[in-house]
Formats: sequence, C-alpha cells, structure tokens
Amino acid sequence: MLGNKILIIDADVVSRNFVAHNLTEQKYDVLQADSGKQGLIFAWRDHPDLVIIDPTLADLPGEELAVKLRQDPRTADIPLIALSSASSSVRIKSCFEAGFNEYITKSEQAVSILNETISRLLGHTNAPMKQGGLLTVFLSAKGGTGTSSLCANIAMNISQNKPKARLVVADLVLPIGSIAPIVGYEGEQNIVTITDMSPENTTPEFFSKELPEMKPWRFNLLAGSPDPESSNHLNVGRIWDIVNALKASYDYVLVDIGRALSKITLPLIQNADLVALIVSTDTSTVSLTKTLLDYLKNKGVNVSSIYAILNRAASMEGLSKTDAEKALGNKIMTTFPYLGSNLAFANSRHRPFSLEFPKNTATIIFQDAAREMESLAGKLRRV
Repeated sequence: MLGNKILIIDADVVSRNFVAHNLTEQKYDVLQADSGKQGLIFAWRDHPDLVIIDPTLADLPGEELAVKLRQDPRTADIPLIALSSASSSVRIKSCFEAGFNEYITKSEQAVSILNETISRLLGHTNAPMKQGGLLTVFLSAKGGTGTSSLCANIAMNISQNKPKARLVVADLVLPIGSIAPIVGYEGEQNIVTITDMSPENTTPEFFSKELPEMKPWRFNLLAGSPDPESSNHLNVGRIWDIVNALKASYDYVLVDIGRALSKITLPLIQNADLVALIVSTDTSTVSLTKTLLDYLKNKGVNVSSIYAILNRAASMEGLSKTDAEKALGNKIMTTFPYLGSNLAFANSRHRPFSLEFPKNTATIIFQDAAREMESLAGKLRRV
C-alpha cells in the first residue's frame, strides 16, 4: 500500500473526506478533486495508481470523464472505480461501458467492499494466492444442490488420503453459514468475528493454532455467519487477507461459497487452484449452471480448473450424466448416486458419510473424487 497514489473525484466534500480518511489510515497517498475538470488535471499531472469517481459530477459526467481518461495514454490503464449513491441498472451499465473497472454503491458496507476492490485492482494480493496451500472453491448456481455436504465430506476424505497434511474448511455461504450444522460446531468463533479482528491478530500463526479442529472430520473449521443479522456486519474487506493467511497456515484450503457468487467471492474463484462446481440433475439447475459457467469463462476462469460434480444424492430422477454434459457444454468429472436418506442421516449425526456408511458405494466415490481433486489441483498449480 505504501507508495500507491489514489485520486478521489467527488463533489460531495463530506463523502470525499470520509473515503480519503479511510485510505490515508491504510497508508495510501491520497489526492482529492471536487470536479471532473480538476480531476482530469490531477490525473494527467500526478499519475495516480487508481482513481475513485462519483459519476454524478455536475461539470463532467463520470462516464465522459472515464472515456477521456481511457483515451489518454497517460491514464489509459489506470483502474477506475465508480463510487456512487445512484444504484440504477442503467447508470451502472453506462459506467462499465465507459471504462470503469468496478461500480460500488454507497452503503454501510461500501468501505469494506472498496478496500477489498482496491487491493485486488492494485494487485496487492494476487501473488500470495498462487503460493501456500492449494485452494479449492465449492460453488453452485442454485441452492439445494448439496454443495456444503459435498465440501465437508470431500475435505474429510482428502485429509484421510493425506494424513500428514493440514486442511481447513472456510464457510463463506451468506447470509447463514451451512458447514457448522453439518459437522456439529457450536462455538462462537466464525467468519464475522474473525473479520472484526485487527490484521495484526489474524496472522497465519493465529489460524494455525486457534481454529477449532473437527476431529471426526479431520479438518479445522472457519465457521460461517451464524445468522442473517451477523452477516450484515461482515467486514468483507478482510476476506482476501484472511484466505491468504489460511493458505499460509494449511496445505489445503477448501472454501464453500454455496450460491453466494458476488464481487466478494469472484476473486477467490478466479485465483483458486480448483473450482468444484456442483450440479443437480433437474433441468432448471443445469440451465442456471450453464449461465454461471459462461459467466466464469468470461471472467477469465480457466476451464481446466472447473471440476464439475453431478449430484443426484437427493433424487433418482432428472438428467443423465450425458444429457447434463451436453446441456452444460462441459465435462462432468464425478457423479454421486442417489443416497436416499443416508446423507441426511449422517449429517444429522454430524458424522462424515464415509464413516457412517463405510460399505456404501458413495463412500468409494467420495474417496476417489477427493484423490482426483487433490491431484488435479496440484497439477494445475504447477502449470
């Protein structure tokens, strides 16, 4: 952060000073302009590393300002963030078309989102994401696909296959975490309380020693938000640093985001070694997953890092593996069979499926999938 120069262009002096104070505390060098024309002068003269613009400027609309900055070689490649109280889809679309990298609506969480976005755009944390433990993100396009159950059970099997390795599961499902009820965790520590701690106290050593160990599951847990109200207080700006600290502490980091795809979780997906995409067999979910796949590809996610899992654990009906692959335009790596009430029973006892039903066919599939995913993540990291 030290040495990075950020220009804020905003006619609202209160808003501008508030953002400037926040950035100054983080050791950024901050410049302020109260009009679009003044902002252009500062941008071309002082060469900031990033510009924050309220697009509702009176003298020069933010879109026009962005176009001018993009057309000048001195500022063509500078990251531009729109920070505005205007939340209409029309305004957001016009800002992106004009050349803004991100659009953030002024709200209670705007500062946290802004901090995370600045760190990402300035590249402060991209390098560490390719170091340390292997990162696997579990997600789905629709709720009810069993993403959290598969995440917890595959994590347990990776640990079983790699007994000397250290593994952590982080629950970023919002607004309510879903891993804790599966593994039986009832403690007070969770992602909300952790992000509320200072960076000086959330070091790799802290995560190595202080996260609870779920003994039957053979992994440590960073639990999710306990309720919707708590999730409103999540300091999302800390997520990126916390995941990096986890990677520095553990050999394997599995992050469950469920269907909570957002600007907060997208960078994790983009920098993951492996993306476990969970698909159920109903036509609507497969269609939504196709849309999600196309979006991830457009965002630069490597197709080879997507490990699609067809989960028919809850129902024998639905599309076959072949039909689902055809609809998705993507290979399905693993298919879990219909499990009846067995998976729900194991979850209700807070026990891994493989320990509760060691002779079930699905136990072999869990073991094979865990082994294959661990191996593929390692190969992709080395590429």
